[in-house]
Amino acid sequence: MEVSRYKVRNRFVQALSILAFVMLPSGVSAKDDVDPWESMNRKTFAFNEFIDSCCFKPVAKGYRAITPDFLEDGFSNFFGNATEVLTIVNDLAQGKFAQGSQDTLRFIVNSTVGIAGFIDIGSRIGLDKHDEDFGQTLAVWGVGEGPFVMLPFFGPKTLLGSATLYPDSALTLVNTIDNEPTKYALGGLSVVVLRAGLLDIEKLAAGDRYTFLRDAYLQRRAYLVSDGQLTDEELFEDDDFDDEDF
Repeated sequence: MEVSRYKVRNRFVQALSILAFVMLPSGVSAKDDVDPWESMNRKTFAFNEFIDSCCFKPVAKGYRAITPDFLEDGFSNFFGNATEVLTIVNDLAQGKFAQGSQDTLRFIVNSTVGIAGFIDIGSRIGLDKHDEDFGQTLAVWGVGEGPFVMLPFFGPKTLLGSATLYPDSALTLVNTIDNEPTKYALGGLSVVVLRAGLLDIEKLAAGDRYTFLRDAYLQRRAYLVSDGQLTDEELFEDDDFDDEDF
C-alpha cells in the first residue's frame, strides 16, 4: 500500500513537470498576460483572506505576543536552515558552483555550531543566505513562468511555481522527518512563524490588496530569477506604488 502511494505521487510529480514544460514555453512571460485568470484568482484570494482572518492571523498575533524575540528569531532561523538543501541543489542545477559551495558551508556551520540552524552563525561570518528553488532553475533554463495564479492556502504563485511545489517541498528538511506527529507539528509551527513574519509587511499594502500582492510577488520572483540584476526601472515599471504608500 505504501509503495503504491509513492508510485502515484511520483507519477503526479512527473505529470506536473511535463505540464510545466508543455504549457510554459520560453516566449511566455508576465508581460504578455500577467493575470488572465484574474476573476478566478480574486475569488481564491477572497477565500484565503477569510481563512487567514479567522485562523492564521489571530494565531500569528498570539504567537508574537507570547514568544520572546530571541525565540522568534531562532525559529525563523531554524526553518530557514531547513530550506538550505533545496537552495544548494538548485545552485548546482543552475551552474552556480561558487554560491553552492558557500551555501553548503553555511548549512554545515549553522546545522552544527548554530544548533540545527537556531542561531544564524553563517550570516555573522559573512555567509549570506540565498534563496533558490526549482521554479527559478527552470526559469533560468528558459521555461517561462506562465500566468499568475492564486492558490487556495498556498497563496500567490505562477503556473511554473505551482508545478514545482512538490519537489520544493520534498527537499525541505522538515518534510523528510519520518515521525509523522513531529513532522506535522513542525510544519504547523513553520506556517505560524511565516505568518507572524508577514504581520508588519502587510501594513505596506495600499489600495487594492489583491493587486498589491500580485505585483509584489511577481516583482520578487523576477528579482530572484535575475539574481537581483534588474534595474529599478525594470523592477517597478508596472507597479502603481507611490512614495507616500511607504
